[in-house]
Amino acid sequence: MNLNDTSLMKKIRELFLYFILYSMIGWIYEVVLEVFIYKWGFSNRGVLFGPYCPVYGFGVLAFFFTIYPLIKDKSWKKKLLYIPVVFLGCMLVATAIELVTSYICELFMGSWPWQTYARDYVYHFQGRIALSPSIRFGLGGTFFLYVLQPLFEKLTKNMSSKVLNIVTNILAVIIGVDVIYTFLIK
Repeated sequence: MNLNDTSLMKKIRELFLYFILYSMIGWIYEVVLEVFIYKWGFSNRGVLFGPYCPVYGFGVLAFFFTIYPLIKDKSWKKKLLYIPVVFLGCMLVATAIELVTSYICELFMGSWPWQTYARDYVYHFQGRIALSPSIRFGLGGTFFLYVLQPLFEKLTKNMSSKVLNIVTNILAVIIGVDVIYTFLIK
């Protein structure tokens, strides 16, 4: 397949839309934890200006390519049997991404957003990763793959190519401007 193939471009646009949706859900999750659970008050939990945490988008795309094939298009009975494997897989993949992301953030920004509280967990590694968030990542990833991803696939399947193109182009411009603003201007 070449990049001019319309089905490949549609798939790329769908993946980009999933990335944005999960990045926004991740941002909402982080804010809810901060405001309502930990009662720290509101702050933008993402590294960018907008209401999205790209690490969640990358994380779920990693789940999509590595773990989701285990359950995609399977019967519910088979899907239920895979819950422990999906949970552990999501937990390990997300924890690895969080660890790598902490090093990337430190390289480019001098720190990483969760370093101030990650050391508060009993089981942590250099304040970069911790067992408690890793378990939540496993639970969240399992929820994403079993509940949200089928809904998102239904959403994109029902979108015309024209609508999908317009939506993803607008989102790409917004993210592009945000990245330029955050890393070059701010």
